Amino acid sequence: MKNITQKEKALNFSELHHSGKLLILPNIWDPIGALLLERLEYPAVATASASVAYANGYNDGENIPFRDLLKLLKKITSSITIPVTADIESGYADNDSQLQKNILLLLDAGIVGINFEDTDKKTKALLSIETQCKRIRLIRKVADEKDFPIFINARTDVYVYENDFAGESAKLTEVIKRGLAYKEAGADGFFLIVMNREDAIEQIIASVDLPLNVSAI
Repeated sequence: MKNITQKEKALNFSELHHSGKLLILPNIWDPIGALLLERLEYPAVATASASVAYANGYNDGENIPFRDLLKLLKKITSSITIPVTADIESGYADNDSQLQKNILLLLDAGIVGINFEDTDKKTKALLSIETQCKRIRLIRKVADEKDFPIFINARTDVYVYENDFAGESAKLTEVIKRGLAYKEAGADGFFLIVMNREDAIEQIIASVDLPLNVSAI
């Protein structure tokens, strides 16, 4: 297979989300898993924060040192030719400056996309829509300045904190509100975790109009 640039991989990864076909992204946590999936002709692979953490002796929740995560991502991206998108949880950053630095380091590691969630790792609560949109806009700005089309898969954890909402209607309303806001801020995809009800998925897709990522469990 001919060598393709990281930017070409990123463009290809984006196109996979708009092909009209279901994109299945198996999660891996090491180079051998990535190589196996490439041999099985998957068009792209994704890392999962939990499996990466547990495989390296840490609990999930940004407990694995970011420098160790970067080393692992570099090993994965250098071992295969297909695009790699990385689960970076909430960005391993306490402030905008650190988030900006981390995104640049991730690009240097060879990734083409990120899962970026709206949970505050310190408080274990949802970030406000305004705060998360500011962070998404910063990521988009950093990537644009590098002329790199990073795929921002904005994850919402509304259903993780479902007890904060009064019933299914309130949760669904909040999900759609966040999806629309994240899209306006520069997200390329929307990731809904913990819920996989078909009727709600259909409504979110129709309302937000972004590629929707759901877990197959």
